[in-house]
Amino acid sequence: MSVLRIVPNLAAADPGAAAAFYRDLLDLEIVMDHGWIVTFSCNSATTPQVSIASEGGSGTPVPDLSIEVDNIDLIYQRAKSQRLDILYELTDEPWGVRRFYVRDPFGKVVNILSHQ
Repeated sequence: MSVLRIVPNLAAADPGAAAAFYRDLLDLEIVMDHGWIVTFSCNSATTPQVSIASEGGSGTPVPDLSIEVDNIDLIYQRAKSQRLDILYELTDEPWGVRRFYVRDPFGKVVNILSHQ
């Protein structure tokens, strides 16, 4: 038996409002839209993971979602230009990631990161 994927389901009154954040900021594609649920994806292989944490590291709160990207500086600049709510500025962490926290349209704290 193998876990094939893990899909976080974030509650939102208007799932369509997610496009400006998840599509425009992160270049994810809408792969399913039934109105009541919108699924974003990209064409890359990943390993299913679930993290359980008592804090987010460096004294930050545990984020609701972590998204690894290949160009953190580009995504950070997009977030700044879109005037998104950045909760934790772009930081090089001692455990080898470069990351920032941003709030999505539904109030979720998203940890955007790249491994260094």
